[in-house]
Amino acid sequence: MEETNEYIKNRIKKLGALKEMGVEPFGGAFEYSDTAASVLGIYNDATGESLEQNRAECSIAGRLVAMRDFGKASFAHVQDSTGSLQVYFKKDLLGDVYKVVKKLDIGDIIGVRGALFRTQTGELTLEVSELNLLTKSVRPLPEKWHGLKDVELRYRQRYVDLIVNPDVKDTFRKRSSIIKAIRDFLEAEGFMEVETPMMQSIPGGAAARPFRTHHNALSMDLYLRIAPELYLKRLLVGGFERVFEINRNFRNEGISTKHNPEFTMLEFYAAYKDYHYLMDFTERLLPHVAEKATGSMKLPYGEQEIDLTPPWPRIPMLKSMLDAGVPSDVLGDEAEARAWAKDNGIKIDPKCSFGKVLDEIFSDRVEPNLIQPTFITEYPVELSPLAKRSPDNPELVERFELFIAGREIANAFSELNDPMDQLGRFEDQEKEREAGDDESHQMDRDFVRALEYGMPPAAGEGIGIDRLVMLLTNNHSIRDVLLFPHLRPEATPQDIYLNQVSKALGELGVDVEKQPGDMFNLRAEHNGVVYYIEARHLTGDITAGHLEKFYGAASAVDGEGVKFILCVDRAMSGNQMNKVKSHGRKIERNLSAVSGEDREALKTQLQKIIR
Repeated sequence: MEETNEYIKNRIKKLGALKEMGVEPFGGAFEYSDTAASVLGIYNDATGESLEQNRAECSIAGRLVAMRDFGKASFAHVQDSTGSLQVYFKKDLLGDVYKVVKKLDIGDIIGVRGALFRTQTGELTLEVSELNLLTKSVRPLPEKWHGLKDVELRYRQRYVDLIVNPDVKDTFRKRSSIIKAIRDFLEAEGFMEVETPMMQSIPGGAAARPFRTHHNALSMDLYLRIAPELYLKRLLVGGFERVFEINRNFRNEGISTKHNPEFTMLEFYAAYKDYHYLMDFTERLLPHVAEKATGSMKLPYGEQEIDLTPPWPRIPMLKSMLDAGVPSDVLGDEAEARAWAKDNGIKIDPKCSFGKVLDEIFSDRVEPNLIQPTFITEYPVELSPLAKRSPDNPELVERFELFIAGREIANAFSELNDPMDQLGRFEDQEKEREAGDDESHQMDRDFVRALEYGMPPAAGEGIGIDRLVMLLTNNHSIRDVLLFPHLRPEATPQDIYLNQVSKALGELGVDVEKQPGDMFNLRAEHNGVVYYIEARHLTGDITAGHLEKFYGAASAVDGEGVKFILCVDRAMSGNQMNKVKSHGRKIERNLSAVSGEDREALKTQLQKIIR
């Protein structure tokens, strides 16, 4: 068990003592009749006198989150999924079982039965007549979890975050109610829920970089889906007229407050409809969900109040850019657009199409200012390879994106059902891929074949569940609405020490780079000398075997102007130092041992070696 400390050791001793007493520290099932919330709800108005006259027997199970010991009596708070209730342990009532109470710690899970009473301060309390230890907590809960500056620790140890932060638990309860409200609304509107493949031979339905995997039995590469769109539209071809899927998508892209590689989407499709229908539909769907989840269509979000009361503005994309001060000549000329973007500090990939240039300008100048619900419509055809062209302007498509609080919440369009046009769009996307755009849509000839059988006119929409939950729960990072967001691997003691040495060298003005492999994980150059450095976190003594590996690796890179340094993160004994020095003299390597737990100590010792 890592990070063993005195608190953990003490709890392990208590665990052993409980076993010697014949108490199983990790018990079995416990049948309880009440919850903290039900007890407080039913008996909230009961007086102490009425509870004495009419004995109220209750039983609850939960985690100890507070405890006060008064010798022959103890008070504690037991927290379950609904709240917490004070309980009272009395030695005179429990007898020998009170010895178990003395071995309890905050974090332990217990089941208790007893009768309710009022304390002298008036708090409703359960006097325990039966105690069952269900789980002994070996690791103590953090004392100052609330307000931790290292929010990544909260995400990494979400199980602790849920124990000690009720607001976090409420967010995920609300997330569940939001998804239920969406599902109920769609089913009431005649939509059928379906499931489509999560592993696909051709990733389609969005412009994104996929994750690749391999199917051994079929000897073929597969991709985790980036969207379910093309499969859902195949179902329209097959005769299902209204379908939806609440699905997990995977995109091999960056991580930010708005993006997680794995995320939840709602996608739904309606035959014989267009994107105008979906705008009206969305104006009914989202207010319904908001009222079910929050009780209101007016939502606090940061310093803003978002009003979901329909109708919402509907603004063509190019007009929204003009309204934001983008010159009209920029919207019609690619060279002008690229030059204007550069002059205004907007980064543009030189390989991207004109439509994507306009999209980057829109994202910079318009999107952040769309606070209240706004439909942006009529996108360039280059940005929408699966959408139907506008009958008024074939360079645009019948598409909208819904923005709220400066973020895209939904994306929808009248679906392209012309197989020849679709094939041509795929071919154009293939050319963009060949030019270096690895997010362009891949050719899917089976989907074109499905369209050749005939797909009815249809409208389809995708809504980002995670971003919607962020909006409805007043959270500003997607990680706050995902139970287990993706994070970098947790740093090991070896990682920490390697970074300490690397930073110490950098602060000395030494150029340093990390090296792969088991030996010499750092390489530095200074004053014409190349230093190969092995920075090693020691869990025990330096062994002769370790040194042999070190010198074997040194032999491969030895030469004029090359020196070697061994850094370890603990002081070595005289015997260990002699072992290192003897190897150094024997193999004629310039080797020094550097120890120290902080960078200042490392810098001082490294400075003596690197001159």
